[in-house]
Amino acid sequence: MATGIRDKVAILGMGCTRFGERWESSGEDLIIEAFQEALADAGIEKKEIQAAWFGTHIDEVNVGKSGVPLATTLKLPFIPVTRTENYCATGTEAFRGACYAVAAGVYDICLALGVEKLKDTGYGGLPATTAFGQMQALVGPNATAPGLFAQLATSYFAKYKVDPKLGKKAIAHISAKSHANGALNPKAHLRKAVSEDQIIHAPMIAYPLGLFDCCGVSDGAAAAIVTTPEIARSLKKGDPVLVKALAISVSSGEEAIFTNWDGAHLETTYRAGQMAFQEAGIKNPREEISMMEVHDCFSITELTVYEDLQISPRGKAIDDILGGFFDLKGKVPCQPDGGLKCFGHPIGASGLRMLYEMYNQLLERWPEERRVKNPRFGLTHNLGGIPSTNVCSVAIIGR
Repeated sequence: MATGIRDKVAILGMGCTRFGERWESSGEDLIIEAFQEALADAGIEKKEIQAAWFGTHIDEVNVGKSGVPLATTLKLPFIPVTRTENYCATGTEAFRGACYAVAAGVYDICLALGVEKLKDTGYGGLPATTAFGQMQALVGPNATAPGLFAQLATSYFAKYKVDPKLGKKAIAHISAKSHANGALNPKAHLRKAVSEDQIIHAPMIAYPLGLFDCCGVSDGAAAAIVTTPEIARSLKKGDPVLVKALAISVSSGEEAIFTNWDGAHLETTYRAGQMAFQEAGIKNPREEISMMEVHDCFSITELTVYEDLQISPRGKAIDDILGGFFDLKGKVPCQPDGGLKCFGHPIGASGLRMLYEMYNQLLERWPEERRVKNPRFGLTHNLGGIPSTNVCSVAIIGR
């Protein structure tokens, strides 16, 4: 009988580059930077790594296909390397592969590394893609990401009868909170606090989403080295950070094609959250989750995720947002490192970057000014695609 991943895998070490416009660094440079920190943190030698998973999304403008770029860049000693790609869940998918290999008893120590180099493309956003194929041609051939997520906002406002001014204030608070956190983080791309008033009056991108409600793109890499709890305890003092749950949910197509989806929530997030909480043994997410890094590609995404993950009751996230529930010193801090808003979104790296923040918060390594108080469980969430057709990953780690 299947028993899940809970407490079968420990994180031995993690690393993360500074995210940003890394003109001076190639994708290979970023791989090395993240790996060296992870290796030093793990306290092992490279030769002890037995297999690796390599997450990168847009290979045509990045480091290339297959696992070869990771193996040759790090001079890995002829070990298995598997390339993963699953939209914005790509980095978490690499982590999942490494964790499952350890949990299965196939390997003792594995590496997961995600990287993306997007600023050298000469394009302001993500490069054009045919990823949705026929579905995109049928459902939204001229759609843009800001436009589609703006519809998520207007649908939410309509369903819960939210005054647009109040809704705009709530999503502005989400961005302001994240920018305040990012200003404290030396690895963030954008490190300047922004007021709610500046956000509300910024240029409109797609109503009601303004400039500061949309995340940018950047260059970056992040890595994790995982092993069994027993090996982790033999190599390090104290209790290691353990993997509690790993869940993936992928749209069936019914949200885009049929009429039972309300357009005001993300069904895959709800489903992945349900699976993750069950696997981790969490019965009351609002009380048991200590902190989160969620996929704030747009401010409204973060708002709906609060409800889809059952942290806020349906239709009540705005009350929690404006009450400071998700602020750095609130009950469940969200984006304590600044989130996608401040890091940008190098697709293959983002999931592992989120885990890097949760891992270091659990180990209480950060300065007091940006440390979450007494964390027990940290949750990460990635959403790849558009509101009506997407892949969602949820990971939970804890002490």
